[in-house]
Amino acid sequence: MQQLFPGEVFAKTADFDTGIRQLLPRYDEMLAVITHCLPVTTHRILELGCGTGELSLKILQRFPDAQVIALDYSPRMLQFAETKITAAGYQHRWTGMEADFGEWADNSSKLGIGSEFDACVSSLAIHHLDDQMKLKLFQQIATSLTQGGYFWNADPVLPESPTLAEVYKAAREEWASQQGVPLTEVRAKLGTSSTQGYSSQDQLATLETHLHMLTASGFKTVTVPWKYYGLAVFGGSR
Repeated sequence: MQQLFPGEVFAKTADFDTGIRQLLPRYDEMLAVITHCLPVTTHRILELGCGTGELSLKILQRFPDAQVIALDYSPRMLQFAETKITAAGYQHRWTGMEADFGEWADNSSKLGIGSEFDACVSSLAIHHLDDQMKLKLFQQIATSLTQGGYFWNADPVLPESPTLAEVYKAAREEWASQQGVPLTEVRAKLGTSSTQGYSSQDQLATLETHLHMLTASGFKTVTVPWKYYGLAVFGGSR
């Protein structure tokens, strides 16, 4: 199988948008929650790990004045996202940058993207960092937001017990079967992830651990607006 950066998931980028919807329950609903939790005054947005641009697209559709700076270390994901954003006519409000947000967490000045963001968002990306780097990233995000700015993250979380791990797994398998495509067929399109920069294969933390990290990083109103078994949207305001 082809070696992939963490987060690329599928051997062919073109398989991602369809495949992830077959593998992850309520994927579109999860991303929509992030867009609905951003204030209407949100203008300047930083996205960490933009992938194929699905979250960017939803944000640009919902906020006609928004400007998105999107980071991803995968050139093929960025190219795919840029093509999609351009086709939708939003290219003048979207900037894709090939960058590792782990490096940004270590040294925010390195990328030259500045701070004073009204919001920071991420989906299916931060769980590739170990917990120490997650905390460092949350701290960096907090200092890069305007007062009252929001951070929302959509990610899988570590099951709280072995019993719940089985429950979450069954929910995902039931979802996949409801899509009418055998899981074996979807999994045949997967690739094998290799470490890239600060990211590695899944390094999940419990939802409680994430919330404690956010509070320790200075976020207020830390909350979970959406959760479906092992997937959650969580975050807070600066």
